[in-house]
Amino acid sequence: MERRGFSLLWWGTIPFLFVSVLEPSRVDGMFPPSFSLKKLCKFCDVESSSCNGTGSCLSNCSITAICPQEEEVCITIWRKNEGNYSIETLCHDPSKPLYGVELDDYNSSTCAMKEKKSSGGPFFICSCTEDECNDNLSFTPIVGTTIESPVVPVILVSLLPLLVLAVVVIAMFYWYRVHRQRKLTQEQWDSKKPKRKGKGLDCSDACAIMMDDDGSDSSSTHANNLNHNTEPLPIELDLQVGKGRFAEVYKAKLRQPGSSADQFETVAVKIFPEEEYASWKNEKDIFSDINLRHDNVLHFLTAEERKMSNQYWLITAFHPRGNLQEYLTRNLVSWEDLRGLGGSLACGVAHLHSDHTACGRPKVPIVHRDLKSSNILVKQDLTCCLCDFGLGLRLDNTLTVDDLANSGQVGTARYMAPEVLESRLNLENIESFKQTDVYSMALVLWEITSRCHAIGEVKDYEPPYGSKVQMHPGVESMKDHLLRDRGRPEIPDSWISHQGIAIVCASIEECWDHDPEARLTAQCVAERFSDVEDEMDKLSSRSSSDEKIPAEEQKMSTTPEEERQITAEQKEEDKALVESSVSDGELEEGDMELSTRTSACHTQHSCCYGN
Repeated sequence: MERRGFSLLWWGTIPFLFVSVLEPSRVDGMFPPSFSLKKLCKFCDVESSSCNGTGSCLSNCSITAICPQEEEVCITIWRKNEGNYSIETLCHDPSKPLYGVELDDYNSSTCAMKEKKSSGGPFFICSCTEDECNDNLSFTPIVGTTIESPVVPVILVSLLPLLVLAVVVIAMFYWYRVHRQRKLTQEQWDSKKPKRKGKGLDCSDACAIMMDDDGSDSSSTHANNLNHNTEPLPIELDLQVGKGRFAEVYKAKLRQPGSSADQFETVAVKIFPEEEYASWKNEKDIFSDINLRHDNVLHFLTAEERKMSNQYWLITAFHPRGNLQEYLTRNLVSWEDLRGLGGSLACGVAHLHSDHTACGRPKVPIVHRDLKSSNILVKQDLTCCLCDFGLGLRLDNTLTVDDLANSGQVGTARYMAPEVLESRLNLENIESFKQTDVYSMALVLWEITSRCHAIGEVKDYEPPYGSKVQMHPGVESMKDHLLRDRGRPEIPDSWISHQGIAIVCASIEECWDHDPEARLTAQCVAERFSDVEDEMDKLSSRSSSDEKIPAEEQKMSTTPEEERQITAEQKEEDKALVESSVSDGELEEGDMELSTRTSACHTQHSCCYGN
């Protein structure tokens, strides 16, 4: 009986234990768990490892243990000691420090290694909550101390000879360029200065003229040899010699590389402020035309943008005699000087207006639009050269009527032609712009003539129209005098007593004619100055052979139309004489030179715009 009772008690206890194990908890906590399964983690002491701390690797721990406490998580520690690697795996309560370090991110499911520092040195540690999660170590992207590689030093050592060689080659090339530049510069200084050629048009590209420190004409290529896009010219400003509406002009010293302090070339520097950029660019573009090069046009060296000082520079030849207005104010001129100044002025304007150079190359015609005595320089040989093209206009074939109409009423009111004052230029014909320059040129010729002692009594210098208008007249004031009163500068009878000046005055009157179509071309004026000596000889011979006609009556009977007819007849006679001399082999060297010089100033233009 007792044995049966014990058996029943045993068989009843087994199911109860089985249920307790399989059901550790009940819904709503009716049956609290008696125990729970703990985490499984890799658990090895410190072992050496081949894991180098990059990418992913395994702990290679062969022992898996159940963590004693339910709160504990899996831990892996990786260390590097003198080139050897070691790994330690264990279970640990994250609420307690490990090796003096607080654990973070222990709720992760993966073992992401992070660097920590302790009193024993730096190490890398991970903590995670999944079973055996501390077996697979993840170093992202690269953790631990930098793994030294011999590749970089090897590459640097290999490239060092090449770098040294490159530096040597660059240094040698730089030295060669500098030495060659100095040699060329020295040769330029030592070479003989080119002699001036005869007056008239010159089709040579080597006609660049500038002034050196002793005031004589010389040619210079130093400025054009430098690369102005990388470095400015070594220029030292000396003193201000002029000031206009748009810019200031300075005398300056252009130093030569490697030369002594007393070796320099004197140049002129025209400095535009930042707000006058458009005027600087227009003048630079006109000067940059290689076909503009001419003895009677200011020689241009280069243009520079001085951005540090917000300035724009034009560097040109320097002429110490100054502009024509200043020269006439200080000096009287002889008849020979008048011929040289007036003839070179007409040749310069003719070259501007021409559509080809003297040697036949096509050229874009240019009008100055501000021609006056203060915009004309006097050279050492007492010839003129044109400057100040800030208001110049290139008469390109691509210009439309609208482009010409937008060019505006520009210039100096005292020297403006009547049609400019009235704003009635014929925009359909580009020749009308040239006609305005001819009118202005006539006023400048009058200024030169008024200071020639060949006319008799010479008064102090006065600009055209003198005191008849204000010192700085405006457009309306000049309209009243030119359009209403048809006023022109006075040509006294005493001027006509000189035969040569009489011819010049006749040309002046035709050039400032109120009708633009009736004016002479600049080319025709240049031809008249070239032929004026022949004209004087012809008039003198006629006066001596015809004694019955008083001199004054003879002058009164000669009209401008008859002057042109006489000139045409004389040209035909000269031509016939030259052809006859050539056919007979009797043309002397001096006659050949005169014929060449005269023909160089002739073009296909008609002498009158209206023809």
